[in-house]
Amino acid sequence: MKISIITPTFNEIENIENIYYEIKQKLSEINCEYEHLIIDNNSTDGTTDKIKQLAEVDKNLKIIVNSKNYGHIRSPFHALLQTNSDAVILMASDFQDPIEMIPKYIEEWKKGKKIVLGEKTSSGESKFKYSVRTLFYNFLNKISEFELPKNTTGSGIFDKTIIEKLKKIKDPYPYFRGLITELGEDITTLQFKQPVRKSGITKNNLFTLYDIGMLGIVKHSRRPLRFMTLLGFSASLISFVVGVIYLLYKLFFWNSFSLGLAPIIIGIFFISAVQITLLGLVGEYIGVILLHQRNMPLVIEKERINF
Repeated sequence: MKISIITPTFNEIENIENIYYEIKQKLSEINCEYEHLIIDNNSTDGTTDKIKQLAEVDKNLKIIVNSKNYGHIRSPFHALLQTNSDAVILMASDFQDPIEMIPKYIEEWKKGKKIVLGEKTSSGESKFKYSVRTLFYNFLNKISEFELPKNTTGSGIFDKTIIEKLKKIKDPYPYFRGLITELGEDITTLQFKQPVRKSGITKNNLFTLYDIGMLGIVKHSRRPLRFMTLLGFSASLISFVVGVIYLLYKLFFWNSFSLGLAPIIIGIFFISAVQITLLGLVGEYIGVILLHQRNMPLVIEKERINF
């Protein structure tokens, strides 16, 4: 058997050499043919130079250097599509995906499992962040048309048949965890306790988390659009009822009726807030449509090494 290990990087100079050696050691214990593919998002801290040095003496280490930073969604997915092994393992470069999971993934794959993902039972990150992520996963499952794996990062092992299916899908900005659920294969999860990042700082921030969260919603659920329709109908019905009530009040109490500014101001601001929110959500769906229509590549490579 031949196994591919994919490690996406961006400014991981403090981690990349250590994780390279630990992965190499673990695979030597398993005694299998392998390749370690590092795809780098055009790092600026010396990570690119370091992995090139490692590749000079290890032909099992393959490198793709992107022409710019394409983010943590498109880059690893592009790397998955470049493999031709019997199975592919995707792992982060910050040690938050434990190296000890590699033989466990392979063992489950040998049993015939096509997709095996690592599922976090706890995390070294703050309890607040972990709780928010869990709430989001639960919410996404409630509105999605397919049940998505909870508390997973995409790390795991994928059979070559899964990779071949992914190669046929032209998605320039995929939500990976949702995409694999649509392939029709059963997903097995292996639980683990996620440690804290070993060195360096996380590249995730509010904008990247919003990006992946909104991507998961608009890619795998049409319910927000239907909710917008129902909300618009409900708001129209309420406005109509209020209008009729004010009309009757005016007819029966013609002389005592005085028009107040409060109902007008409250009504205008309420309707405006609803409209702006719904327009923003429609914009997210239109943005995804635009990405697909442009048919741009996942990434543009600057160079390849050891291919």
